[in-house]
Amino acid sequence: MDGREQTTYLVTGGAGFVGSHLIDALLQRDERIIILDNLATGSPENVPRSPNVQFVHGSVLDTLIVDELVRQCDVVVHLAAAVGVKLIMEQPLRSLTTNIRGTEAVVEAAHRYRKKIMMASTSEIYGKNAAGPLCEDADRILGSPTVVRWSYSTAKAVDEILANAYHRERGLETIVVRLFNTVGPRQSPAYGMVIPRLVHQALREEPLTVYGDGTQTRCFAHVHDVVDALIRLLDTEEAVGQTFNVGSSEEVTILELAKQIGEMCDSDAGVRMVPYHEAYEAGFEDMMRRVPDTSKLRALTGWSPRRTLRDILTDTITAVRREGPVLTP
Repeated sequence: MDGREQTTYLVTGGAGFVGSHLIDALLQRDERIIILDNLATGSPENVPRSPNVQFVHGSVLDTLIVDELVRQCDVVVHLAAAVGVKLIMEQPLRSLTTNIRGTEAVVEAAHRYRKKIMMASTSEIYGKNAAGPLCEDADRILGSPTVVRWSYSTAKAVDEILANAYHRERGLETIVVRLFNTVGPRQSPAYGMVIPRLVHQALREEPLTVYGDGTQTRCFAHVHDVVDALIRLLDTEEAVGQTFNVGSSEEVTILELAKQIGEMCDSDAGVRMVPYHEAYEAGFEDMMRRVPDTSKLRALTGWSPRRTLRDILTDTITAVRREGPVLTP
């Protein structure tokens, strides 16, 4: 310790991808962590063995558990959510319930005990807005409510509105972070996450599947850079009541991404193009471009991503090779 008082963080979804890396960083500061995770998408292997970590196997939908754990902590980091295009498309009702009711339970408890809360939102908020770079007050452009794809964007928008209303009307200390395509070691390929899926395919010498025509572009941020941004915001009093994009501005087409992964994995299997109507239900919609404007985050905290796309791919490939590629649907 450096003389300051130890802080207790409640991290919902802490056994998941981003949550587990955040906990690693908090442990390096000798903080105390309470993890609440139902292990639906998280893994027990992501929970550190440390006297400073308490793991609770439970759901954010359980208001009694949420109430008790929020009471015990100093700061809440709400990461628990149904994520990934594949999961949202296959289980839209479960995703809506988790993302709306779960957030409502956590935010209400944070207000009850007057605890600062950081809530993770998503770049999906912007919907089909392909302008760029997108700043935090950019317009949301969504398709019809009958298109399942937009249920996730809508649910997270409700979460943001709830957090903002509690801040404005009841003085709750809230910070909203919109994460843009966070990737790196420990990310599962099981829920439609493109980089781990392509890496696993390449290492199994299977054709790398690219949906649509492959010209859609994305920006990928290393999870260590994202965690750095989250901690800087948690440490910055001026961040309270605000919303921040967190992501990289290094843009790549999905087809270029697949080819680069194939080369780095020494795969000769090539790329297989899959039309959207074969991969998803009829009427599936995607966005052609998604680039974040992170100037607001940079101006307040001095943050900028330090790792390139090649760094991200190198770390991910190394991690998958170490663990062994798994079969995915």
